[in-house]
Amino acid sequence: MKEYLEHIIKGFESRFRLGIMSVLMVEDKVDFNTLKESLQLTDGNLASHLRALEEAAYLRVEKQFVGRKPNTSYFANTEGWDAFKNHLDALERLILESKNI
Repeated sequence: MKEYLEHIIKGFESRFRLGIMSVLMVEDKVDFNTLKESLQLTDGNLASHLRALEEAAYLRVEKQFVGRKPNTSYFANTEGWDAFKNHLDALERLILESKNI
């Protein structure tokens, strides 16, 4: 069981970061407001979780203006995809192993 725990990534322990990455696994690109509404987070709370994922190099940020309004979009990069998939695989193995105990 200990080997599964080694593959669980601390950066994904927060339910909000799990939610962000889950949305990014399904959607190619998601803007800030869509994430905020989907996950029912405040601007500041969402921004801090996105910053942590960006600092961990799990997502890419694209900023642009739509008309006169700023628009920020987020993408899961290859490292993010791989890390999240490995994290979910480790959780699944841990659950399956626990059922067999």
